[in-house]
Formats: sequence, structure tokens, C-alpha cells
Amino acid sequence: MQPIQLGRMRIHKVHEMDSPVPLLGQLPGVTGADMKRLLTWYDQPDEVNADPETSLMTFSVHSWVIEIDGRTVLIDTCDGNDKHRLIPEVSNLNTDYLGNLRRAGFEPGDIDLVMCTHLHFDHVGWNTRLENGKWVPTFENARYLFGKRDYEYFKTQPESEIVHLEAFLDSIVPIMEAGKGELVDEDHVALGEIADGVWMEPAFGHSPGCCTISAQAGGAPALFWGDVIHHPVQLIRHDLPFAFDTDGVMASKTRKRTMERAADDDLLCFPAHFRRTSAGRVLRDGDAFKYEWLPG
Repeated sequence: MQPIQLGRMRIHKVHEMDSPVPLLGQLPGVTGADMKRLLTWYDQPDEVNADPETSLMTFSVHSWVIEIDGRTVLIDTCDGNDKHRLIPEVSNLNTDYLGNLRRAGFEPGDIDLVMCTHLHFDHVGWNTRLENGKWVPTFENARYLFGKRDYEYFKTQPESEIVHLEAFLDSIVPIMEAGKGELVDEDHVALGEIADGVWMEPAFGHSPGCCTISAQAGGAPALFWGDVIHHPVQLIRHDLPFAFDTDGVMASKTRKRTMERAADDDLLCFPAHFRRTSAGRVLRDGDAFKYEWLPG
């Protein structure tokens, strides 16, 4: 997609991969009626149809890069290459993510700040790369911000989170050991100030310290919602817990609150996993919501 200009801010999408999985394996409880409603505004025949049993959730895994006031900010760093994962589809990947970053106009050394909406494996993987058998920071000139809640949670090595714990050990710990990481509260202002800069806001539930990232610079505000919402069908069934939610009830409440705010404030949204251009707006649709993508 083409970069998006919002005032003094320019936003780029950097794609890593598409990842299809059975819909009901991720979001049990979706019905045929839900799918028919989704199909009125989401037409992706290789992925969804009126039968939830045969429909997929195809996640676009990508980062967002913000150019703002002479600084370059990278939000969420996808899966990463060469990393052992218990999920075979994302284990020992060899993607051209860095090539896509370069095609967007950036070398790894151009990144000033890396921000992760949360510390799950598909949002931290390119924090590090393998060099001579050792995990080293990919973005050598960047400062990395990690939320305190997620960091402290995964530091305890919870057995129920082994998939994400693998990523914590190879994509977070080496950053801290290299002196590149900074632990911050989930309402941290990263650049400038609120409404004129880049800042974090708590969005707990999907992970203990999940947050959204907002940015604004003399133009329309942007919302990077990470994994608060994974897939368009969740705009209809925001009440259903997602497979990887740490606290499903809290995550569902956070999801609904985020959609209400996005719709009522007419925010331009930058989801972590929506396909197409990914960027767009949330609209109210009766008792639920729908999504309107920016044209590509």
C-alpha cells in the first residue's frame, strides 16, 4: 500500500506474511448468521464464507512505520526469521521482511524507536536477528520500549504461555541484555505529548499488559490497536474470547470499548492483522460494528 500522510506524520506498512488458520479454532462460537452478516461488508472468498466450519481467519502479519518530526518509529515486529516455535507454521521462518522494510524506504539502522503493543511472539520476533549463533538487536540504533506488565508476567515464565515464552527468551531478553530496552508504563508518552506525538494507552485483556498506540501530528489521529481486534468478524462478535486472550472477559470489554471510541471519534485505525490495506475506519452497525478499508 502507499504511505499515508496525516499532518506531519507519514505511515508505512511493512508486510511479513499471511497466516491462515481455521476460524473456529481461534474464535469458537461464531455462527452462520454472524458469517452472513460479515459477508455483507467483507468479501474475501479465499478466506470466509457463510459456513464458520469451513471459513478461515487469515492474518496479515505486518509492522507499521511512522515518520514523525524527524524520528522513525516501528510498531510491532512480527514473527522473525530462524526462530524455533511450537507452532509449526511460524517456526524457523525465512521471510523477506527486511527486504520489504527496505522497499518501504528504510534500513534497519534508520529505526529510532521500536514499540510493541504487547509481547506475544508475532509482535516481537524481528526485535532480534541471528548473527553467528547469537540473538542480536535487528535495529541497532533503536531504543526499544516494552510494557512493564507484560515484561514482568513473562519474566515469571508461566507454563501456560510457552509459545510466547519462547519469543520472550529470544526476542526480548537479548534486547535488555544489550542495554537497548526500556520498561515503561502502559500509558507512556514515547514522543512529544498526547495529541501531538506518539503515546501508549492501556488495553488489557489479550495479554496482561496489552496496549494500543496512538499518534497525531497536526492532522487526523491514528490508532494502532495491536491485537485488541484480530479479525473483522470480531467487530460483529466482540463478546467472544479469542484463543490467545489471557483474560477473555476483559479482552472482550476492551475490544468493544476500543471499537466504540474508534467509531465515535472517527479514528483512522491501523490493525495489526487485517488484510488488504489494513488501514481504515470502524463504523457502527446496529448492535455491532463494521469496517471500511482505505483504498489501496
